[in-house]
Amino acid sequence: MCGGLRMPPASRITRTREITALLRRGRKRKTSHLDVFFLSSRGPGARIGLVVPKYQRSAVARNLIKRRLRELSRREVLPRLRQSSLSLDLLIRVRREAYDATYRELRMELLKVTEELCSGEFSWG
Repeated sequence: MCGGLRMPPASRITRTREITALLRRGRKRKTSHLDVFFLSSRGPGARIGLVVPKYQRSAVARNLIKRRLRELSRREVLPRLRQSSLSLDLLIRVRREAYDATYRELRMELLKVTEELCSGEFSWG
């Protein structure tokens, strides 16, 4: 894979400690297929993490959702957050219903939450 097509390591949340902190202290926005947790970032820019529970589904189905959400995060969510100069940590947790969602449904939900964050509709203290 080309270097320019991957999510930069500085934009990823991968440490268990950081994920747990977001789940406990972050504000939460629920959609039909996703739970999005957000909190002010300690770093200089926006970062994104994914939690994709198995829900007794195949690895193929789970990896498909992860690929879709990573792509949406890299191409649309992170650039929008940077454009708004927001330094947020976002954690996207997949709900059971997401396994039956289309790419378009996931995209619309994630973009709606992103726009709400960028418009200042939420405070993220």
